Amino acid sequence: MAGKINDVQLMQLVEAAIFAADKPLNSDDLQSTVLDGFNVSKKRLADTLARLVQDYAGRGISLSETASGYRFITKPELSDYLARLWPERSPRYSRAVLETLALIAYRQPITRGEIEDIRGVSVSSQIMRTLLDRNWVKVVGHKEVPGRPGLYATTKEFLDYFGLKHLNQLPPLPEFQAISLDLADTVVTTGELH
Repeated sequence: MAGKINDVQLMQLVEAAIFAADKPLNSDDLQSTVLDGFNVSKKRLADTLARLVQDYAGRGISLSETASGYRFITKPELSDYLARLWPERSPRYSRAVLETLALIAYRQPITRGEIEDIRGVSVSSQIMRTLLDRNWVKVVGHKEVPGRPGLYATTKEFLDYFGLKHLNQLPPLPEFQAISLDLADTVVTTGELH
């Protein structure tokens, strides 16, 4: 027989579990760990999570749903003030790393050669190693062309790090649309990419 838990206890337990976890927790994670042994339906848990999201909406922290689950985050507008708590600076990434990551995020799956064609410069192994080491990108397959180059795409860790649930939450970038049109013109005009 499953144990019973009232709404207040359920909210407290879910809140504490998400706060204490070292990674985002989804409904299945919660059901199989802290709620195991309690008779809590998926709808009741979803309602509890929605209520927690609403309760934290106007505070300095919020409960955010990312691709991997729920986690507490600080409000972005407070980041400059909170950064004073840690004397060490976060790693700074070069423009080349950020451009490469953006191209992968917006054009995935994409090969290293296609990234180089768009950027107009070669992509160093160190740039790709940085993105792979951070687990922001991964090889998801190989393009069926000579040499079978790897196809890169973003990961759940990328979405989690940037506080996104889905890729469609990426802001629209007009410059990527312009690049796509330029590339399409090149393919139509010459029949190949240069």
